[in-house]
Amino acid sequence: MAPKPHRDFLGPGDAIGEGDCYILYDFLPRELADVAFDCLRQEVKWNKMMHRGGEVPRLVAVEGQVLEEGSYPTYRHPSDESPPLLPFSPTVERIRQHVEAVLHEPVNHVLIQHYRSGADHISEHSDKTIDVVRGSKIVNVSLGAQRIMTLRTKKDVFADPKADLDAVAANSSEKGVKKRTVQRVPLPHNSIFVMGLDTNAKWMHSIRPDKRPISEKTEAELYNNGERISLTFRTIGTFLTQDESHIYGQGAKGKTRVDARPVVRAGEDAERLLGAFGAENHQSDFDWDANYGEGFDVLHFRPSQE
Repeated sequence: MAPKPHRDFLGPGDAIGEGDCYILYDFLPRELADVAFDCLRQEVKWNKMMHRGGEVPRLVAVEGQVLEEGSYPTYRHPSDESPPLLPFSPTVERIRQHVEAVLHEPVNHVLIQHYRSGADHISEHSDKTIDVVRGSKIVNVSLGAQRIMTLRTKKDVFADPKADLDAVAANSSEKGVKKRTVQRVPLPHNSIFVMGLDTNAKWMHSIRPDKRPISEKTEAELYNNGERISLTFRTIGTFLTQDESHIYGQGAKGKTRVDARPVVRAGEDAERLLGAFGAENHQSDFDWDANYGEGFDVLHFRPSQE
């Protein structure tokens, strides 16, 4: 179900971000694509997630590949506490196999999000890469109603950090004032969007609220009663032990299972890691080694009130 052509929309074959991104339509075979949404809605253990004391506007779940001795991948980002990771459920595992066939590399973690209506959204951000294997890809599979992914270059690229998104899209910038570059990528049912880490480093992305009346929406946007499920697959290099007591790997201080260290919850280290997350969100020249290289053993975040 390809999106309606629009001069501002990008699709298969277009240059997206830093050129390390692409989108494919009709990704899953028809027999899986036709049932995947309903299967996921039933088999996934949905959770509410809190950020700075407030509920995020979508339901979430986390699944991953559990190692033989019980350790599992952990993806840290600035939420108060992440949902528990469960092993890949049957439909997610089938989708994961198709993702790996496209990438020609393994993925071991997925964040699943249920956008219940056009009001559900995710704010502009860059993915936090302390735990994402360096050089890997970030993959988003979309099922259900079409939503638009909006990409914008980070605020430090140009002198005007408060450029209005709609003004930019309409090319209505004031003479001589550079605006942040904006790209819009429709994500129709059964599409896969692959994003490279260079784009994640220099651009932010979001799914903005869509509160337009039904009469203004396309068939693709109304598909599945306007509900969407997205699956963001990543290759994660940081792991928690089965009892969540120790952490090791790329983003931790102990880089191997033998060197696993006790998990830290909140406190000064959490504040420092949150500061690094904020820097990665806004700095297009973010220095990964300087900010993350030493590693952090923090698991959950409950940041102080601003």
